[in-house]
This record gives sequence, structure tokens and C-alpha cells, in this order.
Amino acid sequence: MIQRPIPDVTLKTRVRDESLGGPNPFRWEDFRLRDAFAGKKVVVFSLPGAFTPTCSNEQCPNYERLYEEFKQFGVDEVYCVSVNDAFVMYQWGKNLGLKNVKLLPDGNGEFTRRMGMLIDKSHLGFGLRSWRYAMVIDDNVITHWYEEPGINDTGEDQDPYGETAPEKLLEELREPA
Repeated sequence: MIQRPIPDVTLKTRVRDESLGGPNPFRWEDFRLRDAFAGKKVVVFSLPGAFTPTCSNEQCPNYERLYEEFKQFGVDEVYCVSVNDAFVMYQWGKNLGLKNVKLLPDGNGEFTRRMGMLIDKSHLGFGLRSWRYAMVIDDNVITHWYEEPGINDTGEDQDPYGETAPEKLLEELREPA
């Protein structure tokens, strides 16, 4: 994955727009990943699903907690991608009280599929979801890659978390190039 450009994908997001008025003042907005990440250094981590235990209790809160440390290493933004729709991602962000980590809905799983990380969790009633991975992207090129072991294993369901923890990424970013 290292030195590969990210896929050219557009995600469907919802953006608050007070000019719409009413109880749900949000409009649809296309989020073109390559346009948004052009000329920037960003951290992107992906997880199986909003409101799931490890994602909600550890992974997303840990990236939020360490956001300022990422900024110290020249990271412009930290994004979380999940195969969930924009409505679920918005409510999850509110529930977690996120202020810094930006949530990106990959509702159709297109980005995740093109990253080679789309897995079938139908046996749990989840359908297609993302495997847990993280990366540093510099001007649309992957410079650091992390994924949890076991993506190709069969049998018992696994949901490891460790290799994609923000501390791992920060440890590598601290090391001189």
C-alpha cells in the first residue's frame, strides 16, 4: 500500500446549513477525497462500524484524545471512515462528543472496496463492512500503512485492535525519516 495513491472516490456527506431552516437543516454534499486531501498530510483510520464496542470505546476516542499530538507532526486532519451512512455517522459523532476527528461515511463501501478492505460480516448481521486499518496520506499518496492481522483468516469472527491504534502511528511519526 505504501506509495500508492488513494482511490479517486466521492463520498456522500451531510453538511449543516442553517439557511435551510427547520428541524433538520442539513444538505447533501459530495466529499471528493482527492480534492480534500490534495496538498495535505492526513491520518485516515477505518473501522467496522459506528456504535460498535471497540470502535466507540477505544479506537475513535483514542484518535480524538491524541489529535493535537498528530498536529505536532504536521498532520492537517484526522479522519475516520466507516461503511455507514451519513446519518449514522453524524449521530455517532454527536454521541461520542467528537470535536476534532472528522467522520466520513462510506455508505456504499466504494472507498473501502477500492482499498481492498471490504469484508463480509453477514454472519453477524452487519453485511459488508471495513476491516480495521489506518494510514498516513501525504498529498494523496499513502506514506504509512497499518492493518490488523487476520483479514484473510477464516472461521471464528475476529475484531482485533492494536496495530491501528493512534499510538502506533504516532510512534512511527516521531521517528526521523
